[in-house]
Amino acid sequence: MHPAPFNSTAPLSGALEVFLLGLVDFDAALTLQDRLMREVAGRDDGGGALLVCEHPPLISVGREGSQAEIRCSSAELLARQIPVRWLNRGGGSLVHVPGQLVLYPILPIARRGWGLSAYRDRLQQSLLAAFREMSIRAWQNPGSAGVFCRTGQVAQIGVAVRSGISSHGLFVNVNPRMDALHLVRAATGRSSSLTHERGHAVAMSTVRESLIRHLTEELNYSRYHIYTGHPLLKRTKRVVAYA
Repeated sequence: MHPAPFNSTAPLSGALEVFLLGLVDFDAALTLQDRLMREVAGRDDGGGALLVCEHPPLISVGREGSQAEIRCSSAELLARQIPVRWLNRGGGSLVHVPGQLVLYPILPIARRGWGLSAYRDRLQQSLLAAFREMSIRAWQNPGSAGVFCRTGQVAQIGVAVRSGISSHGLFVNVNPRMDALHLVRAATGRSSSLTHERGHAVAMSTVRESLIRHLTEELNYSRYHIYTGHPLLKRTKRVVAYA
C-alpha cells in the first residue's frame, strides 16, 4: 500500500490507521498518543491507530525499571543532552535512538476481547513472524517481553493500558549505534540489533513494512490505511550528542 496524505474524512470504520511519522520528539509522540487514546475510546467500533516512528536519543524507564539500570551519571546525561522519562508502561529502562523502529498501537483491546497478556502475546508473535520473513532466527524467552537472537535482544515490548485502550508498544533495534544501546544495563542480557545479527545493513523500510503487515494480521484487522504524518503532531527540534 502506498502512503497517502492524511484525510480525516476517509471512511476508516473498523480499520487500523497507520501513521508514518519519521523522526519524532519523544514528548510529542506521548502527547499524540494521549489524543488518539481519547479518540479511540470515543469510537463505537474496533478501529485503532498505529504510530510508526524513530526518536532522537533519550532514555525511558518503565514500571519495572530503576535508576540503577542507567550506566551514566546525571551530569553525563546532561552533558550529552540525553533526557530521561519515567513512564507508566511495562518493562524496564530503554534507550531510544535513531535506527530503532518504534511502533505505538493505540487499540481498544477490551472492546476487542483481549486481556493484557493476550495482547502482549499478539505483539510478540508479530515480531517473530516478521523476523521469520526476513530469515532472522529469533525467539522469546519465558518471562521476558521481547525477542532475542543469537547476538542478544533485538526487540522489546513495553505497553500500557488505560480504560481498555492500549498505548506505548514495540521497540525494534534495526540499525542503531551499538554504543548508544549500552547506556542502559539490560536486565535480560546483551542488547543487539538486526544489522548486528545479520552482519550487514538491514533497511528500516523493510522492517517497517513487514511489521505493519504482521501486526495487522495478528491484531485481527481486515484492512489498514497508511498516512504520512499526522495533523496533530507538533514537531520540535533539539541538538543532541550521545557520542
